[in-house]
Amino acid sequence: MGTSISSVTSKFPELGFYGLPGHSNSPADIVKQAQDAEHLGIGNIMISERADFKEISALCGAVSATTKDIFIGTSGTNLNTRHPLITASMGSTLCTLSNGRFALGLAKGVGLRWRSLNLPFPTFEHESVFIQLMRSLWRGESIQNHKSLLGEFASISLGHHVEVEVPVLYIGFGENSLRHAGNIYDGAHLHTFMTNQALNNAVGFFREGEATANRPPGKVWSVFATACDPTEKEYLKKIVARLATYLQIPGYGDALVTCNGWDPDLLAKFRTSKPVSGMRGAIDTVATWSELEEIEKLIPETWRPAAVGDAKTCAIKWVEQFQSGADGLIIHASTPEEFEPVLKEYEKIRPTEIFARYTNNPGVENVPN
Repeated sequence: MGTSISSVTSKFPELGFYGLPGHSNSPADIVKQAQDAEHLGIGNIMISERADFKEISALCGAVSATTKDIFIGTSGTNLNTRHPLITASMGSTLCTLSNGRFALGLAKGVGLRWRSLNLPFPTFEHESVFIQLMRSLWRGESIQNHKSLLGEFASISLGHHVEVEVPVLYIGFGENSLRHAGNIYDGAHLHTFMTNQALNNAVGFFREGEATANRPPGKVWSVFATACDPTEKEYLKKIVARLATYLQIPGYGDALVTCNGWDPDLLAKFRTSKPVSGMRGAIDTVATWSELEEIEKLIPETWRPAAVGDAKTCAIKWVEQFQSGADGLIIHASTPEEFEPVLKEYEKIRPTEIFARYTNNPGVENVPN
């Protein structure tokens, strides 16, 4: 008997949140955050990964064992940092541990990181072969004499007794990447600080890919930074430091600027400025408050699309994400305790008809028309 995708539906299946957003020295916080969100009726937790205290399978395992309804996703991990069999085993284990509440979110990352680790950059072909292999292994198939960009494997299998269903989500925002993703993924999870127009464009690119491959529509999730009634320091931490860190990364920040139609010359000036060029590490990890105050002056207001203000204002911004084409919303930069006031205002204006057939599944809904 296999493990199928959970059909549990929480009060707000269209809402998720980022567990342990940004830098964290306390990975155990993930458990309370997930339990608080589940109590509020949030349908999804998407968990980010960093190579310090945020190893993704450990965090997902902790949440799987301490919750019962919320869907758990990696957002994201990479297809080239683990042997394919290990990633497949991670998926089958977490799916079974959570009773079908696990989604594998895959991100490409940037070339600079892969060069530093002596790993190949994941191409479209890498993605296609990898996802096909994952799905075969999760069906209990035995793969013999495999040769591809992933490597050469004489024999690879999880065992014939394995039969699990795991939604696979694309994590990214590039135009060509989204079109390709629509061909093979079960859904997509976009990026923080995308304008409403960029969000609408991204949904369209993914839908084009689905149509080309004749795939059923999967959910496309907006990721939206939210800061309800923030103090000045909270704003610097939740909005400025996070955006600055993305812009700081070569390749990564460039892609965000491109998708939003922002001025690349401003990005260049930002990176060559004294506070940014002299930064020894990720801005959201090492910058002082005075440095963040200087960095804020370098980032135009129009480059900070987010929900900021009182609870009602933030709730209206959430609804705008659905009006711009998103199927789901991942709340970033705030814990459930912090965004609870926004949730109360959102419930008053929630477009309920859109979500009538939703479950917590973040990918393709297997619901008859």
